[in-house]
Amino acid sequence: MIIIGLTGSIGMGKSTTSEMFKSLGVPVISADEIVHDLYSAEAAPLIEAAFPGTTTGGVVDRQALSAKLMAAPEGFARLEAIIHPLVRAREKQFVDEAADRGETLVLLDIPLLFETGSTDRVDTVIVVSCAPEIQRQRVMARPDMTAEKFEAILSRQTPDAEKRARADYVIDTGQGLEAARAQVNDIVAELTAASKKG
Repeated sequence: MIIIGLTGSIGMGKSTTSEMFKSLGVPVISADEIVHDLYSAEAAPLIEAAFPGTTTGGVVDRQALSAKLMAAPEGFARLEAIIHPLVRAREKQFVDEAADRGETLVLLDIPLLFETGSTDRVDTVIVVSCAPEIQRQRVMARPDMTAEKFEAILSRQTPDAEKRARADYVIDTGQGLEAARAQVNDIVAELTAASKKG
């Protein structure tokens, strides 16, 4: 079984691309979705203890937590120390179950794949990318997004050029959905063949 790591900076089209893999029958797990789930489960009391006043009714208030982190960015390391081990445990369980089922490919959608040193946990790395002006246009169209927030997010992410250089495959989402889908189809066909040979 080949474990794919899918990553890309904010606004590059990673979520849409991971759905394309899913539509081809590749099991997909999203780190963002795991975090969302953890925020209303076992991570909530740990986050409240580390960042008092950031939960309501046992669920993390993402806006309150975001405001605290924007005001004191050194808190990111503390948050990551809580969240990352929990996310990795969920991902490992997902991979183990896929292996038990005899899956050919499995995809881990990890926004901070390079930043968290997670490349050693995957067999191949796919980076989703597009031109910087398209990225900015997409991100600034999001609700509650500001230029300051966008720059703060970018400052914590590995630059796109470096991600592209370190990738096994790059999917360019700036050419439209059909072009991206064709790239996904080609990669799935190639990796499926490689997995069966392996």
